[in-house]
Amino acid sequence: MIAEIIATEADFASRFPREPFATRHNLADHPLFSLTALARLAKALPRDRVEYNAGDVAPGVKPEDVPTLDMSAEEVVHRIEQCNAWMVLKRVEVEPAYRALLEEVLTGVAEKLGHGSLEEAGFHDIQGFVFVASANATTPFHVDPEENFFVQIRGPKFFHIFDNRDRSLLSDEELEMLPSKHRNKRYDPRHETKAQVFSLQPGDGLFVPHLWPHWVRTGDGHSVSMAITWKSPRAERLNTLLRANGLLRKYGWPQPAPGTNPLMDGVKIAAYRTMRAAIEPLRRSESMRRTLRGLVFGRQANYYYGEKKA
Repeated sequence: MIAEIIATEADFASRFPREPFATRHNLADHPLFSLTALARLAKALPRDRVEYNAGDVAPGVKPEDVPTLDMSAEEVVHRIEQCNAWMVLKRVEVEPAYRALLEEVLTGVAEKLGHGSLEEAGFHDIQGFVFVASANATTPFHVDPEENFFVQIRGPKFFHIFDNRDRSLLSDEELEMLPSKHRNKRYDPRHETKAQVFSLQPGDGLFVPHLWPHWVRTGDGHSVSMAITWKSPRAERLNTLLRANGLLRKYGWPQPAPGTNPLMDGVKIAAYRTMRAAIEPLRRSESMRRTLRGLVFGRQANYYYGEKKA
């Protein structure tokens, strides 16, 4: 059986990649998402690719107030039905079986869009993120720097998503990126009237556009989900600019919003890419990634190791 995302031609034609829409998929019974397989994956991944904490938090919880768990990642997966936990396994495409699955799914999407290959479709930097959560757990309000087909594998989940074009939700400054800036964003419960809420069961999914704010909660049973992500050239360019602006702001030079000065935007993007290319070979080692994050962005950039801001 070919793993695939199922959506209407109308949604692909009129909403992709600008707006969210509901999908279906056939991954719910795939053996790569059994708890046994996910425990092995959690043990195999580098430590900075595994993040977990207590699950019963509010959508707007402050990063420093998120409770930690004193157990191994492997143990969290095995005990997910009882231990009140939330976990994300990042960059699972480093494992060949998961990489093959991601590419199979997105190749099918590319073909539905009329493209002959992933490259032709603009599906760059394909990554996978697997979420394992206990009942009644929350993923706080945040944005993701990727485009994403989110698939629900096991248990119920409720996905609250907000229009990124509405600057009353998050400012341009809040969208700037740095490793030292925690993923969680400021959340105002009064904005909940603006949310689209997708009620997901195994086999359900949705398309999540680049940088659209959202928060997620599980239902009364434990949950397994996956984000199948990529970056289009447009997303890669904007991400680079948001990182450059965040870095300049950190060192005392706040920048105007993207698009205000297109010429200067281009200069910042080129400079940041040159800097990143110089250090990229060093980032192949987990210990070097940790050291570089700490040196450039401060200890808080390694928050998933339990390092708190001084």
